[in-house]
Formats: sequence, structure tokens, C-alpha cells
Amino acid sequence: MHIQRLFALSGLLACFMFTAAIVPLTAQAKTKKCLFVSSYHKGYAHADQIEAGLRDTLKGHCEIRQLDMDTKRRSAKAQIKQSALAAKKIIETWKPDVVVTADDIAVKYLIEPFYKNKKTPFVFSGLNWTAAEYGLPYTNATGMIEVAPVGAMLDRAASIVPRFRRAFYLGADALSEQKNLKRFQLAAKKKGFVLDHALVGSTDEWIETYARAQKYDVVIIGNRHGIKDWDHDRAIAGILKSTRQLSVTNHGWMMPYTILGMTKVSREQGEWAGKTAIRVLNGHPIANIPVVPNRQRDIWINSHILSTSGVTLPQGVLRKGKKIAGLAR
Repeated sequence: MHIQRLFALSGLLACFMFTAAIVPLTAQAKTKKCLFVSSYHKGYAHADQIEAGLRDTLKGHCEIRQLDMDTKRRSAKAQIKQSALAAKKIIETWKPDVVVTADDIAVKYLIEPFYKNKKTPFVFSGLNWTAAEYGLPYTNATGMIEVAPVGAMLDRAASIVPRFRRAFYLGADALSEQKNLKRFQLAAKKKGFVLDHALVGSTDEWIETYARAQKYDVVIIGNRHGIKDWDHDRAIAGILKSTRQLSVTNHGWMMPYTILGMTKVSREQGEWAGKTAIRVLNGHPIANIPVVPNRQRDIWINSHILSTSGVTLPQGVLRKGKKIAGLAR
């Protein structure tokens, strides 16, 4: 009798131990996994703001891992492909439930060549201007394209600068800037002004070109990321010495170097991508989620460069613009 009770007790204990053992495994199985692949690096303001919006939105919904492709600093094609393969390895081994990407490089070198119309769901963000060149959307990918308010900014510049006929575009020699430049060239043709340009690779070349651009009616400041030896202090010194004309930008992180900005809100991209990823995690078919453009924008004024330039802004612009008083990075 005692032996039977002992066996029964042992069986009950074994059953309890088995049940206890599977509880954490079941809980673990229910934890969703989200991978974030950024084309760039931490410390790049645009990427940081997308990441912040994404992480705040996804908090509590999934485990998040991140891979930074670092392609502004590791820009050789072989290095970019190496970063894409590293991201692919994480996807194949960790098997995330959804992958969120930021900016063009991740689409061009990761999604399109390896995952076009495959099973793994992708939500892209920060894709400049259009998704058509990559054949998007795919059956397993949707996202938000990043459209700068180019037309609105140029109209604003034309309202400030009398007889606006010639502009100069200055940016870094990088893929995203090549795409941005094309948009400004189309806008120039549509609005009827001449646009010259330079995409440069060094700080010295940027400063020299900026000074030369003062011969134009308006200087359009593109992205400086991709200039590997960028020297903030030398750039500021060159700007304060040379500025005689209105400078404008669509990039918030370029406001330390620009008088007037009409900028995108990078965080919007991360928040939208996060909300879309949650829909995917909850079983919504990704093929039914349309690609959308960004909507939000800010107006910025760099008071310090403005005060030394001789440029006068209308009172309406001064009232609306968010002020940058200093010249910090």
C-alpha cells in the first residue's frame, strides 16, 4: 500500500515537474521577435530618430534586435554587401516575425536581392522619394517612403529672395544624395530656375564649394553624411566667413549649417513602421497594407548664421520657425 502510494506520488511529482518545465517554454514561444536593420549608424541623427520612434512604439509588443549596416562610414560596395549578408544571417538564424528597415541601402542590398516576395515580412521606412525603382511593394513588404517638402521649400525661398533665378545644390557624394539631387533638378525644371550642383567627398571641398555657391541666389544644403572627414568647427568657420545668400535645407540635422529649414520629421517614420509591424504581428496580411508617404514637417531658423549673413527673413517666417540659437552639432 505504501509502495503504491509512493509510486502515485512519484508520478504526480513527475507530471508536475514536466508541466512546470513547459510553462516557460510556452511563454517564450509566445514572445514575438522584431529585427530592426538600419542602413546607417548610431549617432546619425536621422537614423537615431527613426530608431527612437520605432522602439517607443514596439515596446511591450516584441523582443527587438538591431543591426546597423553603417554604410555612411563603410561605403565601399563590398563592405555594404558584407553588412547585408550579416543581416541576412541574423534573419535566417534568429527567424524574426517581422523585419523593419530604415533607408535605401537596406532595401537595395538586403530586401530586394534576398527576400523579394518571400515569406519573411518586411516593413521599410526612410526610403527616399519612391519605391518604384526597387519594384515595391512586394507580397511580403510595405512601408513609408520619405518625401521632402521640396516644392514648398523652394516656393518659400522664392518669396524671400527677389528675382530668384539661380540656385546651387551642395551635398555629399552618396547614393541618397544622388536621389535627392534628381528631385531638385526636376523641381528646378518645373519652376523655371537654373540649378547647378556639387556632390563632394571632403570637408575642404565642401567649404570651398559653399563659398563659391554664394554667387547664386539660393544655396540648397543637402546631406553632409558620407563626407568621412567632416569637421564641424571648420565648416562653421567657413560658413560664417562666406555666407551672403539664403541657404535652405530639408534635413533637420543640417540646420547647424543652414539659415532656413523645411524639414521632414524622422521620428514619424519609426512610429509608423512600429505601428505597421504590430499589425503584422497581430496577423494582418502585409500585402493588404499600402505604401504611404510621410506627412509631418517642421520649419527651422538658424539665428546665428542669419544674423551674420545680411539676409532678411519675413516676419511671418520668423514667427513660425523654430529657432536654433547656437551652432552645436
